Amino acid sequence: MMDKIFMVGRKRSAATALACCFARPSSSGCYCYAAAAFSSASSSSIMQLASMLRDPTLLGDDDDDVGAIVATQQQEFLHDDIARFNVFDPGATSSTSSILLAKVRSMNQSDTQHAISKAHAALPHWKLDTSAYYRSQLLSKWSTLINKHSEDISKIMTMESGKPLHESRSEIVYGTNYLDFYAGEAIRSNSAGGGVLYPSPFVATTTNSKEDGSASSSSPPPRGRCMAINEAVGVCGLITPWNFPLAMLTRKIGPALAAGCTVVLKPSDKTPLTAVALHTLARRAGVPAGVFELITADAGMAKEVGYEMCVNPLVKKISFTGSTSVGKLLMKNSADTVKRLSLELGGNAPFIVFEDADLDQAVTAAIASKFRNAGQTCVCADRFIIHSSVESEFVTKFMDKVKQIVVGHGMKDGVTMGPLISSVAAGTLKQKVDTAIAEGATCILGGYSLTESHGPNFFAPTILTNVNTQSSIWTTENFGPVVAITTYDTEEEAVSLANDTPTGLASYFFTTNLSRIFRVSSLLENGIVGVNEGVISAAAAPFGGVKESGLGREGGPWGIHEYLETKYVFVNT
Repeated sequence: MMDKIFMVGRKRSAATALACCFARPSSSGCYCYAAAAFSSASSSSIMQLASMLRDPTLLGDDDDDVGAIVATQQQEFLHDDIARFNVFDPGATSSTSSILLAKVRSMNQSDTQHAISKAHAALPHWKLDTSAYYRSQLLSKWSTLINKHSEDISKIMTMESGKPLHESRSEIVYGTNYLDFYAGEAIRSNSAGGGVLYPSPFVATTTNSKEDGSASSSSPPPRGRCMAINEAVGVCGLITPWNFPLAMLTRKIGPALAAGCTVVLKPSDKTPLTAVALHTLARRAGVPAGVFELITADAGMAKEVGYEMCVNPLVKKISFTGSTSVGKLLMKNSADTVKRLSLELGGNAPFIVFEDADLDQAVTAAIASKFRNAGQTCVCADRFIIHSSVESEFVTKFMDKVKQIVVGHGMKDGVTMGPLISSVAAGTLKQKVDTAIAEGATCILGGYSLTESHGPNFFAPTILTNVNTQSSIWTTENFGPVVAITTYDTEEEAVSLANDTPTGLASYFFTTNLSRIFRVSSLLENGIVGVNEGVISAAAAPFGGVKESGLGREGGPWGIHEYLETKYVFVNT
């Protein structure tokens, strides 16, 4: 099952692999082994991740801090003292199948300190001695390389996250849009080195007089020049989730590097391989050592890595995408060093259908919003608030579409929905569904796991109607392919239901009434509002929430502002 292991080591090539099998890496190296890839319900063949790629050195080559090492036996790597964690294929048919994709080096607090020191050492040159045009060109080159290797990266993403291959391909387009956008922003006047020259409020101390010596009644002339100049914040600690292994990285790294910051990135332990590939390509694009440092750590080490980022005085900013509870912990840990924070935290998005809505449009948007990545996005529609007069028609049309969803391994042709990220996630979702039914909800479709037919991480697309709005399926983000529906009769009731949550990331509503569009948009307590559309994220648009959904914005010109400080300079002339 696992006759070959693909290992990412440090500064070694495949040609010297066997001679270097037992060499110990330095403390700053990043390692991963890739093993047998996946088996699906329709195929018993065992594939190897490395053999699936046109360029296996994406998982480390001689141009990176890491080099590719291929060994013939897994046992060759079991006699050293390097801590590693497993990366699994969430789409495997069972927990006993050959689902191990890779063994990745688990870095610790000491490794994080070392990476931060490297980023700090690289900062002066990157911030002060590189031009905006140079940084722009590197971001563009990095984007080009990612697109050039898009098929390989898509496969890596699908294998470690479970999302269908077509979604991984789309994510590459979406993710590289951020690099392209911030390549442009780097050279604009609102970026680092730019700013504002504004009229001086100060006046000359000498008194103006007319030629005949009498005093002038006009205002004295202004004195000096006032400037507000943008400068890079400094070293940034970035922590990204597993559900968008590529786009969450580029959405943070793009504006940071454009602004002249250096970064230390920790990706999720569930999906580190995409980050390794992007790190490899960043080095090939010419991003200097220390400008983009990568820390891989297992779930056990993640807390101490995050803690080091928060308390280390060399780190000036934290950007995190993930759960609200972890975001709050990062805020607390960053307090003593008063760091800048960007937090994109949990959501629980309402999806309102008004009585005048185009129901076909609403159904299409609901499918796109709810079932993308098996419902595992922070902006997925969770709470469906449907006008009582159109509920029956909406549900009928919606259920017909949901029945067409094809569930399976993301690498299989025709699959439109993959697994949840883990069996724990699937089990938690099943408990929420069962509780909702016990509290009065009606399950009209799905409601069960697909362990026997597909694997332990799969859950059937599910529709619940008559959901109790106090049930956990309603009050908490479900992060899965479950639709919770309730009804309302008045606009005020719909808005009240939508806002009755401590979070405020995304919301969606559907209507053909122009006055209602502007009225309800202003009443919804969310940072993102989609009107008659279910997928609205874009590189040029601000992304972020209110209430307990976080702080700051990513995307657009607002995104680069998060990585800039404003310095006031007065010049007496």
